Amino acid sequence: MTERISAEAAVAEAAKKYSNWGRWGEDDVLGTVNFIDGAKRRQAASLVRKGVSISLAMRFQADGPQRGWRKRNNPVHVMLGTGLDVVHGDRDMPHGIGGADDMIIMPLQCATQWDGLGHIFDHGVAYNGRPADKVVTTDGDKVTGIENLASPVASRGVLLDVGRVFGENGELPDGFAITEEHLQATAEAHGVEVGRGDIVCVRTGQLTRAKREGWGEYAGGPAPGLSFWTAGWLHRTEIAAIATDTWGFEVRPNEFENAFQPLHQVVIPHMGLLVGEMWDLDALADDCAADGVYEFFLVAPPLPITGAVGSPINPLAIK
Repeated sequence: MTERISAEAAVAEAAKKYSNWGRWGEDDVLGTVNFIDGAKRRQAASLVRKGVSISLAMRFQADGPQRGWRKRNNPVHVMLGTGLDVVHGDRDMPHGIGGADDMIIMPLQCATQWDGLGHIFDHGVAYNGRPADKVVTTDGDKVTGIENLASPVASRGVLLDVGRVFGENGELPDGFAITEEHLQATAEAHGVEVGRGDIVCVRTGQLTRAKREGWGEYAGGPAPGLSFWTAGWLHRTEIAAIATDTWGFEVRPNEFENAFQPLHQVVIPHMGLLVGEMWDLDALADDCAADGVYEFFLVAPPLPITGAVGSPINPLAIK
């Protein structure tokens, strides 16, 4: 299929077919997160049985996945005040009190994160048909900034451990394109259904490999991931969000010549889909394999950074 159609034509066709522009009104800033309503959250909360909470975030640290590509570096953690200062230096606080403070400097998408709706454009157009230069300026995203998602991103989570079902030793090879058929077969193997308002977590096993062998080209290099042709499934299932354990969500190298992240170009500016990347799904996968339950309450709000087009997160799967 990819040999008979160019990336430009494929993106244009999928953008038209799977667009959600106007679906929730011309002023909408939530995109597919609109699929999460009160009833969905009540359903999600009812999934808590064991009282187990599992973090799906990788560590935010200097020894991280970034290698400078696309101007992204790993977090720089700086201490503003330490115990050394208090004991050996600054003692100007009253009655012996002392303390430590610190700060962090990092790109907002350097580790476990959400892509905001202002992160990707298609031919100069942002989500809901807005001109990109009117949405995101040097002041940030003043329309669909990530702060709009600070409250609603809590829903039923579903793990699709494609790596365990189709991979060798739980890991898919780089360049493995996950198709709709792979997603459906994995859901069937896990005895779970994907539906409206769900946050779907797709484990490929690439992060497992990177943790064992070193980061290498994890950030921006070859990777397993979703095929461009899953766009129809992503739209038809009416999921609220999708997250993977890879740097870029979709398969790399991409499936077209001279293309860069064509699935992003469809699902973010046209579908309004919330996309998560670099999620650590290993502990969750082990827990799900052990108890056979692949659905859970997932709470994953972004930091309400005004005008940001992405945000670091610490998603929690609660079972």
